[in-house]
Amino acid sequence: MKSIIIEKFGGPEVLKIKDVQIKKPGTKEVLIKNNSIGLNFIDIYHRTGLYPLPLPSGIGLEACGIIEEVGSDVSLFKKGDRVTHASMPIGAYSEKQILPEDKLILVPEGISDEVASCITLKGITAEYLLHRAYSIKKGDKVLYHAAAGALGQIFCPWAKALGAEVIGTVGSKAKEEIAKNNGCHHVINYSRDDFVKEVEKIVGKNNIDVVYDGVGIKTFKGSIELLKIRGMMIAFGNASGYVDTIDVKKDINTKGLFFTRPSIAHYTVTRKELVESAEKVFDAILSKKFTVKISKKYPLDEAVQAHKDLEARLLTGPAVIIP
Repeated sequence: MKSIIIEKFGGPEVLKIKDVQIKKPGTKEVLIKNNSIGLNFIDIYHRTGLYPLPLPSGIGLEACGIIEEVGSDVSLFKKGDRVTHASMPIGAYSEKQILPEDKLILVPEGISDEVASCITLKGITAEYLLHRAYSIKKGDKVLYHAAAGALGQIFCPWAKALGAEVIGTVGSKAKEEIAKNNGCHHVINYSRDDFVKEVEKIVGKNNIDVVYDGVGIKTFKGSIELLKIRGMMIAFGNASGYVDTIDVKKDINTKGLFFTRPSIAHYTVTRKELVESAEKVFDAILSKKFTVKISKKYPLDEAVQAHKDLEARLLTGPAVIIP
C-alpha cells in the first residue's frame, strides 16, 4: 500500500510517499481501508518535531474508512462497518491502516466519509472546548482566535447555538466574511487592528468570560488582558508559536484567572468519553447546529502541497486527503 512516511523532521518536503507492507491485524485490532483522511495542524507539529515522534514514522491522526479485516477477539465492530478515528497510533496518511478497535467510532448514516474524516478530531475538540474545558452558557462573552479556520467553522456556530456572544479574530481581510459566515457576532482583523482595543469597544474592559486561543504567542498577552476577574484562558494551539512561559504573578494572579492547556487526549481518556463526545458531534451536525464545508481535497501524493497550504494558513475550512 502507499503511505506517507517521514524519516527526518523538517519542512513539507520531508513528507515522502512510499510503498509499504501492511501487517495482519492483532487480536483486538482491525484493518481499515481509508476512504478520506483529515488534515490537521497537529500534523505540522509532528512533521517539524515540535511534538516529536520516533522516526521513521507515518503521519496523520484522522481518517474515515471501511473495515476490511478484524482480529480474532474484536467485539465492537465487524467487517464492512464504516468507522472514523482521531487518535494514535499515528499513520492516517495511508491507503490502509491497522487500529485498535477501542479507538474507533461508528459513523452514522447522513454523514459522508469526507465530513467524518475531517470532523472527528476537530469536532471532538470543539465539543470538549465548549462543554467540558469550559461549559458555555447563554450570555457568555467568548473570544475565539482564528475564527475563519477549520475548527472555527465548527466551534463558532456551535457556541452561538449555545447562546454565547462570539467575538472572532482573523488574520486577513479575506477571512473576515468567512468568520461572519461561521457564526461570529463580531469579527476583528488582528493584522490590521489592535484586537484588545477592538474587543473593549464591544464588551468593555475586563469583560470576556473565556478566551479560546489556538494561535499562541501572538495573541496570548492580549487575551489575558481582556479576561474578566476569574475568567478562563484556554490555550489549545500554537499556530504562531508555543507559549512556553507563564508569569503566574502577572498573567494569572492579577485577576485570579483560570488557565488550561488541554488536548483531545485529556478528554478522551476512556472509550465512554470518546464515544459520548463523538455522538454529540454527530448529533450537532445532523441537527444542523453547524455545517461542515470541505475547503479543499488533495490526492495522497500531494500531501506536501497540502502542508504548505495549511502552514501558510491559506485554507478557509476543513480539508481532506483522498488516498
